[in-house]
Amino acid sequence: MTSFGSLPGGIRDGDLFMHFGNPLVEQRALVSGTALAPLGDRVLIEVAGEDRLTWLNSFTSQALTRLRAGESTELLILDPQGHVEHAAGVLEDGASVWLIADAGDAEQLVSWLKRMVFRSRVVVTVHEDARLVGFFAGGDAEGRVTASAPHGVPLIWRDPWREIQPGGHQYSLSDGHPAADYAWSIAVLDDASRVTGPFAGALAAEALRVAAWRPRWSHEVDERSIPHESDWIRTAVHLNKGCYRGQETIAKVHNLGHPPRRLAALSLDGSDVILPVAGDLVFAGDAEVGHVTSVAMHYEDGPIALAILSRRAPVGDLIVRTEGGDISAAQQVIVPADAGATADVPRLTRLSRRPVAEDPRHSH
Repeated sequence: MTSFGSLPGGIRDGDLFMHFGNPLVEQRALVSGTALAPLGDRVLIEVAGEDRLTWLNSFTSQALTRLRAGESTELLILDPQGHVEHAAGVLEDGASVWLIADAGDAEQLVSWLKRMVFRSRVVVTVHEDARLVGFFAGGDAEGRVTASAPHGVPLIWRDPWREIQPGGHQYSLSDGHPAADYAWSIAVLDDASRVTGPFAGALAAEALRVAAWRPRWSHEVDERSIPHESDWIRTAVHLNKGCYRGQETIAKVHNLGHPPRRLAALSLDGSDVILPVAGDLVFAGDAEVGHVTSVAMHYEDGPIALAILSRRAPVGDLIVRTEGGDISAAQQVIVPADAGATADVPRLTRLSRRPVAEDPRHSH
């Protein structure tokens, strides 16, 4: 984790700038493309060497062998039972693959990657001094960013969450998925001292993530998490790639449906004073049905949250039990209880070794 030093008006929690005066105003600035968000809670990892793409492809959930310079995606590393162990954004620049990981996961991820090198021609390096900023594409904020380009390609990761990626599948049945407006990007700065405001803090950036139903390792993942539960197959899993650790669970749950838990969006009723925190329990009547994973105050929607619920949790209104009292929560289903079972998708062969379907981006 790296520090930006001091920035005008910045209120910090360790290396993370929480806000610069008004998180609601900062959200509007991010959405309009005018603000930059210093990211002290991300770590940059470089995987260099001629085997980098085939090596990462061999043990991660994503199809990477056809990734071209300048293209972005994301990957998951699963345990043999299909639980999410690590997650990272992926950017290929033609000579190296750059991984962007949550700071809480980076040390374990790097250690795991280095143990997997064996005879592969790859080198894994952590860039501890890298400075990263987040922004929404389409405004002048991007024009104020001078991104590092060690191999000639600017290091700007484009979050793939806006669209279902090749080989992915969306479980949410919602019309007008909020991801469509989530134009989030992360740049690796060439010179952090040259970056000027306006700035936005983590409270603003997280509120927009929560509103877009975007899962994140540091929030929505625990020791039981599988990608289906948070609709992460839409961007982080290629359903038709060859064998990798955890693939049997991916195929089985996708084919048969009924993931054990499901992500839901909650609109928290009324109070701007009492907000839940991650880990607070969710109830349907007197029955505990899950827990909150992320909470935010959104500039348009007010207090909102994401929660992991039991598959059997009812789809109506719920109660979030906090230290300050119970909060009524209107639920919007993200992942249906029968996700996968009724999906109009090809049936998958467990542990398939069929080649990856040709990505239309590379069919010329």
